[in-house]
Amino acid sequence: MGRRIRWLGVVLTVCFGLVIVQLTNIQYRRASALSTSPDNPVNRIPNFDNDRGDIFAANGTLLATSVRIAPSGSNTYEFQRQYPTGSLFAQIVGTCSPFYCNTGVEGYYSGELGLHKQAAQNLSQLLSPPSPTTDAITLTVDPTLQQDAVNELNSLPGANKDGAVVMLNIHTGAILEMVSSPTYDPTPLVSTNEQTESSAETADKTNDSEGFSPLDPIATFNPIEMGSTAKVITTSAIYNLDPSLASFDFPTSVCVSIPQTDKPICNDADTASESGTPCGGTIVAMLPQSCDPGYAELGVKLGGTLLNEQATMFGFDSTPPLDLDPESDVAGHVVQPSEYPTAQELSPTGSLGIPGDAFSAFGQQDVLATALQNAMVAAGIANKGAVMVPHFLEKITNAQGQVVETYQPKVWKQATSAQAAAEVIPLMEAVAKSDGTAAGVDFPPSLDVAVKTGTAQVGTPVTSAADWMIGLAPASNPEVAIAVVVPKQSLDSTGALVAGPIVKAMLEAALG
Repeated sequence: MGRRIRWLGVVLTVCFGLVIVQLTNIQYRRASALSTSPDNPVNRIPNFDNDRGDIFAANGTLLATSVRIAPSGSNTYEFQRQYPTGSLFAQIVGTCSPFYCNTGVEGYYSGELGLHKQAAQNLSQLLSPPSPTTDAITLTVDPTLQQDAVNELNSLPGANKDGAVVMLNIHTGAILEMVSSPTYDPTPLVSTNEQTESSAETADKTNDSEGFSPLDPIATFNPIEMGSTAKVITTSAIYNLDPSLASFDFPTSVCVSIPQTDKPICNDADTASESGTPCGGTIVAMLPQSCDPGYAELGVKLGGTLLNEQATMFGFDSTPPLDLDPESDVAGHVVQPSEYPTAQELSPTGSLGIPGDAFSAFGQQDVLATALQNAMVAAGIANKGAVMVPHFLEKITNAQGQVVETYQPKVWKQATSAQAAAEVIPLMEAVAKSDGTAAGVDFPPSLDVAVKTGTAQVGTPVTSAADWMIGLAPASNPEVAIAVVVPKQSLDSTGALVAGPIVKAMLEAALG
């Protein structure tokens, strides 16, 4: 009997300890998030009036505001949210209605934008606390660049115009523009009629003819086959993790055979009997040529462990900490991780095996990236290997116009050494020159670009191409990085032909 009592005492002690841990977690670690959560009943009461702070673009353009629609004290909603730029910033700003406030910047910074207590600034305010107020938020986005990106996607030839464009400041991680098509009109989603809002949400969640939903931005939500943009990761792995392979010289040929499969990997062809383009040499020659068989051989030599290690150092298989999703788990997260096969999958006995090493090295099969992540790959190379935390917040100001918080840039991932990044940039510069795959884009020398094209074959059997270009500029002293992806394109399209002109136009707009 005494032994049972002792065990009961141990169990009760453990349970009591767990209660203390959870109380500590709620009272301290999660206190701030819980107090500002839109699910907190205390916060939902003022939210029904929807009196919230303004949201501005970097140049002062008003992106969101609350407009009075009924007198104070009315038995109805007093304020309604309005979005003066309509769909242009909808997927960034999000929406906040009397019923729901959990998307985009509106959801992430709901505690600051909504009515909240003011901190006492003096003894008088300490004794007589000031009334609750709202803060205003200024974002990093540039309306001109945002509109330019929309125009470029809309100007794509052909019926399929879905895609994404992301440009960021490499030194700070500030998002300068982020456009996804399709997008949506935010106005019905802030209606004071819940049925109107619900119907609009249902419509905006419906996939379009290309298979994408307006409420789920392609730029952050949809990882897409990378194609040859993945060769930037493979090249980085060589200089960063196994420099001995920098001298590897692939014999010029159309195809290469690899272990564990009888299917050859060919350049610009599916089989050796087709009219492929011979390529080869060291990586100095192979990256500008975008030599698939050569990079397949490099992938086998690097092995799955190093390939996966380098990809995760750029941020693959992790969710980028972008201030777009709400901190609560109410809404489905619109920021999704990019995907790279694991070291186990790429091991000789893994599910993908040695062929997986080969295909991953040039971005086929199971290598998927969002436009945001691929922009951060280019940004990491441009920023001496450091990938900054991506962000929209520039500053927060109170009701008196005083700045109460300014965003402080932070490193998210150290993807490569500075020396390794410096080795990759000239190879990307060569992509845009006479022998490179982007030579036909005709970048003006004044832009001094370093880019990488990508054309991923999608489907089994292959039914379409996902066309990419990533880049940085100016290469001699980088300032911005960009990624453009246009999925669901015809099989005869390429990243250079489809995404290249968009990259050119956007860099000219940003730096010209």
